[in-house]
Amino acid sequence: MVSILITNALTVNEGRLNHQDLLIRNGRIEAIGGDLSRKDADRIVDADGRALFPGMIDDQVHFREPGLTHKGDIRSESRAAVAGGITSYMEMPNTSPPTTTIDLLEEKHRIARDTSFANYSFYLGGANDNIEAVKRLDPKQACGVKVFMGASTGNMLVDDPHALEQIFTHSPTIVATHCEDSPTIEENTRRFQAIHGEDIPIVLHPAIRSEAACYRSTALAVELARRCNTRLHVLHLSTARELALLSSMPLEAKRITAEVCVHHLLFSGTDYRDKGNLIKCNPAIKTEEDRRQLVSALREGTIDVVGTDHAPHTLAEKQQPYLRAPSGLPLVQHALVSLLEHVHEGALTLEQVVEKTAHNPAHLFDVKERGYLREGYWADLVLVDLNRPTVVDDQPIHYRCGWTPFAGRTFRSSIAATFVSGHLAFFDGKIDAEPAGQRLAFNR
Repeated sequence: MVSILITNALTVNEGRLNHQDLLIRNGRIEAIGGDLSRKDADRIVDADGRALFPGMIDDQVHFREPGLTHKGDIRSESRAAVAGGITSYMEMPNTSPPTTTIDLLEEKHRIARDTSFANYSFYLGGANDNIEAVKRLDPKQACGVKVFMGASTGNMLVDDPHALEQIFTHSPTIVATHCEDSPTIEENTRRFQAIHGEDIPIVLHPAIRSEAACYRSTALAVELARRCNTRLHVLHLSTARELALLSSMPLEAKRITAEVCVHHLLFSGTDYRDKGNLIKCNPAIKTEEDRRQLVSALREGTIDVVGTDHAPHTLAEKQQPYLRAPSGLPLVQHALVSLLEHVHEGALTLEQVVEKTAHNPAHLFDVKERGYLREGYWADLVLVDLNRPTVVDDQPIHYRCGWTPFAGRTFRSSIAATFVSGHLAFFDGKIDAEPAGQRLAFNR
């Protein structure tokens, strides 16, 4: 492999900012120091004072392969991910067929081995009838077990109380949950259909996928986890009310952790009028007050991880009436620069962004030798220019679906380079032609 010396970088790592050089050899970080100019390297990248982060580990994406590849696949969406500074991802099981067996889980890994531009792992899906597959899972074989405690795209709802308790009791690894109460959502839908028929306005989406639906399901997940001693990770929080169910104690002391997604930190309910179904997602984007409280909880440690829930759909699918338009947003290409807006606004620090996007995902999923700038670790890095804006409409959109909810936006930061396992995957606006992603390994 090509050795690369990165010079004149502002490294952001483990709560510290330092002006340093970094040497990559054989895919790993060989040295970090104040001046490594005497070290031999095949290539030199001058960071010119820009910020060097450990690459983002996205704990929740939907890349749509197999079965839904008209929306995206592992190759197309992982290309977009590295363009956005994401070096590793964990992909969800609601594909076609659903990833509810060990054989289907391994088939995804085989596809990714040849096509993924970023490092990868996959969730085994929990179902009402696959507890034996959950029990047989080697904890090093998957990033986690995903449980849909509310119906969403793909309809992998686990609504049998006994099945839920069995999964929470016997999962050999972290259980990650989508928490929305389906009976509440169904009741709300019927109520608004009685008023609007089939022409429900999109602005009512957060009233249908309501705060109560989220809270009821998250409370059940937390209660189950405490009773069954489950390592629980609650995905995509969307309401301030749910925060009361969580703790701000140090991550190392937690058995129950939580994620927030970039779109719930950036958009609020007022954006439905302009964006319509383009920001329809499950759980719904809620109020401006919810958004502000989520940012505060992220800063204060109640929320541990930032992910994307990247979920592409075609524009034609999104342009259908509300009840038929699918939920989900394509996000990975601009996730990190959108999160950095909170740094520019003073709501978060660079150190907190790195903690929530790299250190904490690596820690809570037990990812081996990634997520930090440490000698001997894999060189998963992102070089960020905090002073060069990203004009979204001036960039190619790398998703197969070809659109972004951020159209019309200018972000104040940009991604200058992304290194995946020591390979320069994205540089100067161009994605390298060869995929270099590796299967994530876990210290379990």
